[in-house]
Amino acid sequence: MPLASTRRTGLVDQVISQLRTQIDSGEWDVGDRIPTESELSDQLEVGRNTVREAVRALAHAGLLEIRQGAGTFVRASSELGGALRRRLERSRMRENLEVRRALEMEAARLAAGRRSDEDLADIDRALALRDTAWRERDMSSFVEADFTFHRAVVNATHNPLLIELYDDIASVVYDSIAQSALIQAPQEDLDHRRLADAIRAGDEGEALREAACYLDELLARADD
Repeated sequence: MPLASTRRTGLVDQVISQLRTQIDSGEWDVGDRIPTESELSDQLEVGRNTVREAVRALAHAGLLEIRQGAGTFVRASSELGGALRRRLERSRMRENLEVRRALEMEAARLAAGRRSDEDLADIDRALALRDTAWRERDMSSFVEADFTFHRAVVNATHNPLLIELYDDIASVVYDSIAQSALIQAPQEDLDHRRLADAIRAGDEGEALREAACYLDELLARADD
C-alpha cells in the first residue's frame, strides 16, 4: 500500500493515521524496520519535524520502537498490544510464563482441531531445527527454533486475533524462552514431540494436556 502525500491541516495527526494504517494492514509487520525519517518525509511531502512527532507519538503508544543508530521498528500491531507488551516487560518471569500458559494451552487445543497439512509441515520443520540445536548445544539457535515452533502452533489455530495477540507479545515470549533455556539442566530438554503428535492426530484434549505439561514444568523450574 503506497503512502499518499499529505497536504491538509493537522499534519501530525494525518501522518500518525497513515503510519498506523501501514501497521494495521500488515504492510509493516511486527519486527519490520520502517522507512527512515527522511524517506517518510519525501513520501508524505511533509517536513521531517512532522514525521518525527508522529513517530514519537506512535512510539509512546507502543506501536513503534526507536533504536538509536539502528532505526525505527514496528513493536506491536495495535495500541492494545503495545500496552500489553509494555506491561509484560515490567513483569516477573513467573507472571510472563503464566500468560504464555494461558495463550499456548488454548492455541494447542485449537491447533489440534484446525491444523492444515501446511501447518503440520511448519511445526515439524521448527521441531527438527529445535532438536538439532539442542543436540549441538547451540542455545541461540535453540531459542530461535523453539519460538518458531510455538509460533507455528499459534498459526495453526487460524484465529487472527490470537495470532495478532501472540505477535504483539512476541519479544516477551522470546525472552521467556531464552530465560527458561538458561535454567534448564545441561542434559535436560522439554520434548515437544508429543505435542506435535497430538496436534497431528487432531486430539484436542491431549494437545491441551501436553501444552500444560511443559508450561507447568517451566513454572516449577522458575520457582526453584
